Amino acid sequence: QVELVQSGGGLVQAGGSLRLSCAASGRTFSNYDVGWFRQAPGSEREFQAAIGWSGGWTYYADSVKGRFSISRDNRKNTVYLQMNSLKPEDTAVYYCAAVWQGRRVPQESGEYPYWGQGTQVTVSS
Repeated sequence: QVELVQSGGGLVQAGGSLRLSCAASGRTFSNYDVGWFRQAPGSEREFQAAIGWSGGWTYYADSVKGRFSISRDNRKNTVYLQMNSLKPEDTAVYYCAAVWQGRRVPQESGEYPYWGQGTQVTVSS
């Protein structure tokens, strides 16, 4: 069992930056791949980025490539999403999620059994 607690987020002007954190309980967090998703009102949950259990690989949605950066510190059981050059269309509730390490990049929300509580990110124009 993995419990994920998110922090960060808030209100920022367009062009600004925010960092989201996803802290996990459990000794085996380093065995889990972690993804970030977002969900805007009236929209489906959308994949943003993922990182492998050791940090050996990262993967991004085209919409955030070059602007967002995912990283992890397994000593702190924490994964981060650094968001730069934010745009109003990035406004959404952001979720982190974890799944036991696999052989492919998990991009579908249904692949992840463990989820954080969500955090609101609002980008004003």
